[in-house]
Amino acid sequence: MFGFFKKSKIKTKQKRDPKRYEEEKAIAEKGDEKKRLSLAKNTKTHQEILYYLAEKDPSPEVRLAVAKNASTPLHISTLLAEDTDVDVRMALAGRLVDLLPEIGSEKHSQFYAYVVQALGTLALDEVLKIRKALSSALKDHAHTPPKVASQLARDIEREVAEPILRFCAALSDDDLMEIIKQHEDGWQVEAVAARPQVSERLSHAVIETGNVKAGAELLKNEGANITALLLETIIERAREYPEWHEPVACRKTLSPEMAKTLAEFVDERVRTILTDRQDFDDDTCEEITQIVRRRVAFAGGDTDETAMERAGRLAAQGELTEEIVTDALGMRDYDFVKAALANLADTDLEKIDKVFSMKAPKPICAVSWRAGLTMRTAFKLQQEMGKVPSKELLYPKGGTDYPLSSDDMKFQLEFLGLEAA
Repeated sequence: MFGFFKKSKIKTKQKRDPKRYEEEKAIAEKGDEKKRLSLAKNTKTHQEILYYLAEKDPSPEVRLAVAKNASTPLHISTLLAEDTDVDVRMALAGRLVDLLPEIGSEKHSQFYAYVVQALGTLALDEVLKIRKALSSALKDHAHTPPKVASQLARDIEREVAEPILRFCAALSDDDLMEIIKQHEDGWQVEAVAARPQVSERLSHAVIETGNVKAGAELLKNEGANITALLLETIIERAREYPEWHEPVACRKTLSPEMAKTLAEFVDERVRTILTDRQDFDDDTCEEITQIVRRRVAFAGGDTDETAMERAGRLAAQGELTEEIVTDALGMRDYDFVKAALANLADTDLEKIDKVFSMKAPKPICAVSWRAGLTMRTAFKLQQEMGKVPSKELLYPKGGTDYPLSSDDMKFQLEFLGLEAA
């Protein structure tokens, strides 16, 4: 913060005193520096004289005094904002920031326009310490002009832009969205994710960047609006990003169903967080525990068996269930998932490989349907193994049912060289 001034009042043009005006004019034009400095500091000095000193005086000390003078008219700010002396520009910035509460309610006035124009010039100043000071002063200022905030937020220096990106309420979602798109892999997205309030729109944008650090910041942020649908997407992507596991497990809006999905692939420490949550009932905690036990048992199977042999053995034992398939999917044992699908759909691996190589949602749903799997599992297969683009995914109808009719399923199976069961 600047701390240069006490709150000053905006001075309107005073009535001219002809005799005093001529005396001031003579001093401004021909007086020594000491007299000019005294003139520049005097709040009773005519404003035209102050303008002359700001524009013409060779002494930085004199121009600095003009910048600090409470009687200096605001239209002179646009001139002082481009002064050659750093201290003059710094002093001006301090005065303008202190004036913002007085003129912030008059956003259509000429006074406000002068202040915004001068602050905008200072926000682009070539000297870093001026931009840093301005950013520090305006980051949580209630009257920060949006235009100036936008300029500072786009600064190439992190120490200038980050405070504004993280705290300034004057930045619009449109500004923030544009910045996110321009810096998807950068610290800028992390700063936006950590704002005291993050809208639903911005939360989606942060996750869509794939910026792992920013995603973790967002998940830790209680002020971030993360919808249930977005949280489901985050959980699916969290398989790739261990940094997200703990903050997801701690989100207050995590539902029991989401917790069970998360338990499929997180480590023991995060599973403990899930089972220790006070908002889950005993049945949910027990289901999470059972998921973990199945994962451990699956991982500890006979390593000498091929995927097809293992799927065949489990089928013969009546243990090739949907839970086993989702366990394998959660552990990314895709060879076993394909083998299980081939066994359950009564086909061969070659045809299953063909289905997933197509990266199309309907064939995957059709094979899942033939295998007797639910649409929820078919959805996971589209996302994880099928790598189906998000815009093309087929979602469960009503949350559980297949969205395709039986005739559509049969058509897909015939196209794939399979017969409907």
